[in-house]
Amino acid sequence: MSSSTPSTVGSLDIRRLILVPALITLAVTLLRLAGEVMHWSPRLFNREAGGPGSLVGIVWLVPVFAIYFALKVLRAGDRPRLGRAALLALGAIAVWVAAAVVLNKMQPGPMTGIGMFSLASLVAVAIAYAGWPTLGKVLVAYGLSARIPVAIIMLIALYASWGTHYEKGPPGFPAMGVLSTWFWIGFLPQLTLWMAFTVALGILIGAAVGAFRRAEG
Repeated sequence: MSSSTPSTVGSLDIRRLILVPALITLAVTLLRLAGEVMHWSPRLFNREAGGPGSLVGIVWLVPVFAIYFALKVLRAGDRPRLGRAALLALGAIAVWVAAAVVLNKMQPGPMTGIGMFSLASLVAVAIAYAGWPTLGKVLVAYGLSARIPVAIIMLIALYASWGTHYEKGPPGFPAMGVLSTWFWIGFLPQLTLWMAFTVALGILIGAAVGAFRRAEG
């Protein structure tokens, strides 16, 4: 591979590669916000804490764009060890799940739990990334482009008190100032938990895409 800058990997221009996916993701984020503020269908726009099961949400875009990114990386000539990439991605997911199970049993305070899970999520990112660094760079860039706007929206929503899921912490989360609340339920989860989800799942799917292409060829 040729030398690269932070925005390029080999022949890939990461900023160009993620531009359209990032814009689509932002559009879905804004649609989700509008749907919750306007009290549209709860099935499509769940306003509960965490917004579980909402059919409109950027979480569903991760596997779609993971396939797209993997194909682009593979076509650029990157040839990772797919088995190793898949195993490390599974290992990262296992760390993530194990942390959730342990914390559920420990039942620490909300801030302690968020902090510990955030740390486990960063470990998961590092493990998955090591399996396929080229795709990992792309997924980290996409993850940041997707999650930073959400974090910003959460801060605005907390100040505006719209009653959306962007403003609600986990059960038992104590009342505190807007900035402190945002740090614990917005900034940390968006830039750790959801980054781990994006990178680990993205690399696992990418490895599957690579294996499928190899079997075809």
